[in-house]
Amino acid sequence: MAVPGQDPHPAFPPPPPLPRGRRCRGAERGGGRPDSMSQAPRGRTGPCQGGRMLRAGCRAALPRRPPGSAPLSGVGGERGAETGEGGLKRTPLDALHRSRGGRMVPFAGWSLPLHYGQGHLQSHLHTRRRCSLFDVSHMPQTRVYGRDRVRFVESLVVGDIAELKPGQGTLTLLTNERGGIVDDLIVTNALEDHLYVVSNAGCADKDLAILRGRAAELRAAGGDVHLEVSDNALLALQGPSMARVLQAGLSDDLAKLSFMNSITTTVFGVPDCRVTRCGYTGEDGVEISVPAGRAVELAERLLGVPEVWPAGLAARDSLRLEAGLCLYGNDIDETTTPVEAGLLWTLGKRRRVAMDFPGAAIIMAQVKEKPKRKRVGLTSVGPPIRPHTAILGPEGMPVGTVTSGCPSPSLGKNIAMGYVEAAHSRAGTALTVEVRKKQHPALVTKMPFVPTQYYMAK
Repeated sequence: MAVPGQDPHPAFPPPPPLPRGRRCRGAERGGGRPDSMSQAPRGRTGPCQGGRMLRAGCRAALPRRPPGSAPLSGVGGERGAETGEGGLKRTPLDALHRSRGGRMVPFAGWSLPLHYGQGHLQSHLHTRRRCSLFDVSHMPQTRVYGRDRVRFVESLVVGDIAELKPGQGTLTLLTNERGGIVDDLIVTNALEDHLYVVSNAGCADKDLAILRGRAAELRAAGGDVHLEVSDNALLALQGPSMARVLQAGLSDDLAKLSFMNSITTTVFGVPDCRVTRCGYTGEDGVEISVPAGRAVELAERLLGVPEVWPAGLAARDSLRLEAGLCLYGNDIDETTTPVEAGLLWTLGKRRRVAMDFPGAAIIMAQVKEKPKRKRVGLTSVGPPIRPHTAILGPEGMPVGTVTSGCPSPSLGKNIAMGYVEAAHSRAGTALTVEVRKKQHPALVTKMPFVPTQYYMAK
């Protein structure tokens, strides 16, 4: 069993620094604004609502289907996916996960690996020190075509999609008329003739209903837009060894690909792959959209490299929390505004002036008047902090609630995020958390808890 601070694979040499580039501090999907760039991303993926204990004390959300929504059928351009026991959908890598000892669990209506034989702790640390491969094929990938595609997407989200250069992407928020966050998305200006959108699996049905409804309205008014839901698999290769591993299978120079930019290329002999430099771990990484029929071939090529381990939901959850990234349904939802969540940077400057996105009046009023509550990071001693744990102020009165929490494998202490009254949100503020009817000291802490390693080419 590996322990924090001890490399479980001393035989592997330390990965060399990437050439001709610099690291970009900041956050990705659902996180804080990167210091040196205007665009940031998915996690990328998260689900809606619920929770289940994971090995080593971490939680991953198990989403509920939004009320009134129907499951995707794979008909009429929707995603087609094989189903197994309990009606759970299976990704193209399902057999590979099982053959490698993946412990399969339900997640957002899919059967996905929680962890593999090496366990959660070692998998987490291996990703921080080497490289891991995650199957994120449960996340919907949608292509938006038509001359009005930018206007269409901007009518639903807060970001400035029109300013994206070819191949550039951004994290943006789908909002409702109350200013709440319906979902967090990555939108990329594809090099071809469309926008490429990656969204959260637990929100797939409600997102698609919103997209289709708005597209129908726009077409009825003479607009030109149509949607295509992709059946591609999606693989996330994450960790400091990623660039060296992937470059061996690319003719393109990966050192020229910056964080949140993408290319369409051949990867280890598999053509028509979209490689986007992003992820949900805080490490340098890529997400590879690959034709479903070639996904196993590509995954096996990557896993054939000794430094690359398969990783599951448990490691993904603790990695994203260390990086300060939000999980949809836990840390952000339809009752949370971008201002409260610390995601104000996702609002494009032009969009703030135009106020032409859903919930703009409420969101911009919060910008001016300041929110009553804020998302914060917490560190503590004692038992692990779980979602729904009460946060108490100096006088013992409730001032907030934990939304995500786990013991940090990298830091060897408990970390969490949650919402507190604005008066108690300053970093360094001493609070307490109530675990099993006992109070334990907690400290408001800046996020990310672990420095992020997003890569920017020179």
